[in-house]
Amino acid sequence: MAAKPILTLDDAKRIAAAAEAEAVKNGWKVVIAVVDDGGHLLYLQRGHDTQFGSVETAIAKAHAAVAFQRPTKTSEDAVLSGRLIHLALPGVIPAEGGVPLIQDGVVIGGLGISGVRSVQDGQIAQAGVDAL
Repeated sequence: MAAKPILTLDDAKRIAAAAEAEAVKNGWKVVIAVVDDGGHLLYLQRGHDTQFGSVETAIAKAHAAVAFQRPTKTSEDAVLSGRLIHLALPGVIPAEGGVPLIQDGVVIGGLGISGVRSVQDGQIAQAGVDAL
């Protein structure tokens, strides 16, 4: 039986560094959260002067991306198109910026970004995913 891929702390730091580089390049102050495949916080980074309300939001986005095995943008799009049931689902964050981290077709963790507009959070998250 093949071993299941895992998200290491080094992976989380590399992903966060790539996300941070994208945020800094654009002058955006954000929180970066990386969770493992169980949704547990593995790494958290909060930029200087970033609103502290984004800490829990970034963690929640990362957790939701793992729990539902899809980007949080999926729920944002659903709500914006009138599928309000997404607002009642436990743990759903209907805002872009949460993405599952996938390796060899397996969800190994999640990345959550919060601090700027959701589309910008999503742009930063994609930079992190690209580093995986």
